[in-house]
Amino acid sequence: MRSLFTVTVVASLLAGLSAAQAEKRIFILNNNPDAYGIDRCLASGERCGNAMATALCKQHDFKQAVSFRKVDRDDITGAVPAKGTACRGASCDDFVAIECTR
Repeated sequence: MRSLFTVTVVASLLAGLSAAQAEKRIFILNNNPDAYGIDRCLASGERCGNAMATALCKQHDFKQAVSFRKVDRDDITGAVPAKGTACRGASCDDFVAIECTR
């Protein structure tokens, strides 16, 4: 009976540790076009965006980038100005979501 109790306690502790390690956070960035093409890499989710996404995660004390992708303005609530304020001429700013994990 004691061994069953011990196994249960150890399993619970391990489950708790793995949940703590799996902490994730999503950062939303303005996807400004630059001369390096990083904006296209991030928005399209291509491998060339890995270094930039991981660098951003490490800057915020996370270990690595799990994913990165373009997000629609309508998917972001409250933090992004209305379309009229972020548009210049016919083009509007795009946004990229970078998901980081610890």
